[in-house]
Amino acid sequence: MISTWSEWKRYPRPGRSENIEAPISPGLYEVRYAGTGALHSFEAVDNVAQALALLQVAPRSWFGRPDPAKLPDLEYRTCATSSKADAKAAAERMIGRRDTYLNGAA
Repeated sequence: MISTWSEWKRYPRPGRSENIEAPISPGLYEVRYAGTGALHSFEAVDNVAQALALLQVAPRSWFGRPDPAKLPDLEYRTCATSSKADAKAAAERMIGRRDTYLNGAA
């Protein structure tokens, strides 16, 4: 079973004491660039909160740390499911609809 998508939320930036608000369960997440709406990442995962926390959003500096000057302005939304299999099935349906839309619009 799939629930509904959350509202878009700003992706936390390091040093601002912001938190990721996401389910600690299987589901989907989508991350996009706030300014353009272009897709950054989309995935079906076992633990949505953990996957978002581990997401690499910034290029690394020469010393291997994220470069705060190059952090993109991102926003994310989540969708909880009852199992990872449900999350994968929902992701495949969404990708299929997106492909159909883009092929029809071209």
